[in-house]
Amino acid sequence: MIHPKDDELISKTHNTSRFCVENPQITWVLLIGTVIWGIYGYSHMPQRKDPDIPPKQAMVITPWPGASAEKVEELVTRSVEKTIASNSNVSRIESVSRSHVSTVTFTLSNRLKETGQVLDDIGGRLEAIGDLPQSAGPINYVRDFGDTATLLLTVASPKAGETEIALRAQSIRDAILAARPKNSAGRMALVYCFPPAVDKRLIVLGVTQFAEYARRQNTAKDIRILDGPGFVGIDGEAAVDDKTALDFLHAFLAERYGTMDMHPDAWEPFVVRDPSEVPVKLVAVAGEKYSYREMDDFTDTMEKALLATARTPDGPPLVAKVVRSGILPEKIYLFYSQQRLASYGLKSEILPNILQARNITVAGGQLELKDKSISIDPSGEFRSEHEIGDVTVGISPYGSPLYLHDFVDTVRAYDSPPRYLSYYSWRDPQGRWQRTRAIVLSVQMGSGQQINRFAEGVDATLADLKVRLPKDLIVTRTSDQPQQVEENVELFMNSLYEAIVLVVVVSLIGFWEWRSALLMAISIPLTLLMTFGMAYVLGIDLQQVSIASLIIALGLLVDDPVVAGDAIKRDLAAGHPSRVAAWLGPTKLATAILYATVTNIVAYLPFLALGGNTGQFLYSLPVVLTCSLVASRIVSMTFIPLLGYYILRPRHEPGIEERRGRGFAARYYHAGQWAIRHRWLVLMASFGILVAGGLIGTNLKKQFFPKDLSYLAFMDIFLPEDAPFNLANRTAQQVESIVQRVS
Repeated sequence: MIHPKDDELISKTHNTSRFCVENPQITWVLLIGTVIWGIYGYSHMPQRKDPDIPPKQAMVITPWPGASAEKVEELVTRSVEKTIASNSNVSRIESVSRSHVSTVTFTLSNRLKETGQVLDDIGGRLEAIGDLPQSAGPINYVRDFGDTATLLLTVASPKAGETEIALRAQSIRDAILAARPKNSAGRMALVYCFPPAVDKRLIVLGVTQFAEYARRQNTAKDIRILDGPGFVGIDGEAAVDDKTALDFLHAFLAERYGTMDMHPDAWEPFVVRDPSEVPVKLVAVAGEKYSYREMDDFTDTMEKALLATARTPDGPPLVAKVVRSGILPEKIYLFYSQQRLASYGLKSEILPNILQARNITVAGGQLELKDKSISIDPSGEFRSEHEIGDVTVGISPYGSPLYLHDFVDTVRAYDSPPRYLSYYSWRDPQGRWQRTRAIVLSVQMGSGQQINRFAEGVDATLADLKVRLPKDLIVTRTSDQPQQVEENVELFMNSLYEAIVLVVVVSLIGFWEWRSALLMAISIPLTLLMTFGMAYVLGIDLQQVSIASLIIALGLLVDDPVVAGDAIKRDLAAGHPSRVAAWLGPTKLATAILYATVTNIVAYLPFLALGGNTGQFLYSLPVVLTCSLVASRIVSMTFIPLLGYYILRPRHEPGIEERRGRGFAARYYHAGQWAIRHRWLVLMASFGILVAGGLIGTNLKKQFFPKDLSYLAFMDIFLPEDAPFNLANRTAQQVESIVQRVS
């Protein structure tokens, strides 16, 4: 029987629900448009692992070689701190003054939402510092101190191959046999190997000095130099065992050069007594195939290719920045004799001025001739170390020009001692751990880009680089955020599928018909698609916080459609036509649905009041939840009435009295009646449960956010300030061996 008030509602009500049912062609267009809008928004939303938070921390590193920590603090650190503090937006400054280097870290105020201009201002003030000591600097301003690499690529050198070892062993064996006399009993050879591309002049010089040192110490006699492609060494008579010989070599290196290594690219030295043992000895000490210089060239090629990944003239770059770590810088060293310079009437003090006068860059131009244009480059910039030796430094007594290479050796060599090196440990096919030199590339995605497009672009670039780089070069992904984002999205999709299944199952149990379950199942993707469209318009990224918000929203966004669908069923059962019941049911509960939606929205809005990085990190949580709840409200009052008109059908529903008499409804009715009759007891019990829950809650561990699953673990190793680089390297190797044993 139709309630009289329904007739009044039907005659006077003209709302959105009625319009959508009575104009299905328009509603279907809007529904299809919503689907397209949602798909477009989802496919074009920026995707990343974490929310994009403007960096509020930066670091200033100022080297001062040879200075004590006290001098660094007094003359460098204080000046840098004073300059940074002159900006009123800086809230905190921390500094560490060590021997040879000053490190200053500062944090900007939490009230700042955009930090680019402030960081630029501080950078300009740092460049204007003019009171640093002459030998201090340059100031290294690291404004991306808080950035996280989207992808970490480790590029490592493989070990020397069997073919290279065999050829090298043959050359070493031939050199030893050629250097030794026929009666070679009691002779031994000490050999260093290195990649063929290495300039071995410094190594030969070091071996020559070691040979002279061994003669003076009476450790060996009849010493002969071994020099061949990719190796140098000495051969002589020595009455010591292999370990003593190697210890003697390391003692010489420590005394003369302050290091345990002859050259960064050199393999471990080995002792040979019988030339036939060379292949076995060489396999035991085989080192990296490629030198640090070659690794620098390889990664430089990769850096340029990655920066050009899918770059367009008008759009933001897919790859914003690539930072290489573990590069061993090179310098040009001049080796000369004071006596020889003096013999030509020259002093070493004039050499820097001569080189600076030549190594200049000035503007050029073009000379227009009859048939062509000729570019004129008056620059004297050095392009290689060989050009340095060709500089004219004077005139001999005979009137001929004197060149720098006449009395100075120019050698390109690595910076020594190294400041930072990277190694990569990996298992070979036999399961043995190998440790080789490596360079790490930190690849950062451009702002506003999708991380899946970033991954596809980088994959394509790396595939193209395979034909330009050695096939045996090791390129591995140390940290891969695209994979983690893919797993987060997969987690959300699994939650979505589970939610749809659960809604269908619960609807089947609650309504005992498939039509209601189908209507509820359709409402979830519709609401989510509208949510994606809203989030895209509001500029929300798809990252772990917004994905978590969507997972939370899955439990809330079905409330309104469930209530609307049930209301349609009630009016169908009451005898209303389908076209009327489809909009009349939701209209009756429109106010209740609205208040429920607003209540849920207000419950999450306080997150917007959070300030600082925490507020920016969680900003998308209340926004996405609000979008999903608003979308749920809109869907329940527009598309649910339309779909309910086509899907739901009237069916006989038992009366209230009949339902109170049997089944679950009867038990629920009797429980409610008992609770009402004993309301004070129920109230006290509820209060007791509330107090007990509060007490239990005080003992729970507090954590702002759940632990994020990570594929990485790291260890910090602290050594004394005056610890040399070799000690740090050996300590790191010991830690690595422990990790390898337990892994």
